[in-house]
Amino acid sequence: MELYNYIKSLHLIFVITWFAGLFYIVRLFVYQAEAFQKTEPEKTILLNQYKIMSYRLWYIIAWPSAVLASFFAFWMIFFTPIGNAWLSMTWMHVKLAFVLVLYLYHWKCHQLFKQLQNDTCNHSSNFFRLWNEVATIILFAVVFLVILKNAINWVYGVVGIVLFSILIMLGFKFYKKIREKK
Repeated sequence: MELYNYIKSLHLIFVITWFAGLFYIVRLFVYQAEAFQKTEPEKTILLNQYKIMSYRLWYIIAWPSAVLASFFAFWMIFFTPIGNAWLSMTWMHVKLAFVLVLYLYHWKCHQLFKQLQNDTCNHSSNFFRLWNEVATIILFAVVFLVILKNAINWVYGVVGIVLFSILIMLGFKFYKKIREKK
């Protein structure tokens, strides 16, 4: 049991650093998209700096954290008695579905990262602001599932996530109006 707690602790540490990397990389995408709208020489200076920052964040923090969080998760699930028992529970299946969505989100962030590293910006800063909220929704869903371990009331969870998403969208629109006034 003591080994399991160490594995779980390491898993949580790397999940936290993974999400920190995901949240910050998309924030850097926002800044890069805004830098494309600047005039020279400010545009080039900012884009070069953001590319360096993004590169270091992505390859030194986000990717290693994703790999290590996954490694310790697999260790917990497949090589401990508690993890094996959890695989038969509905809440774990729902959680793993959200984790799959998180992997897809990470992969899409990687594609966006590569585009921006090649000085291609196909999206607005507003798109990236909204894109950043996807990770927030996944985080909320996974944390509540893990803590409550209750996938039976999945309908309530879906309604809660939809309402939370609507609040985020309203907050985004409110923030956009404030930014446009300045």
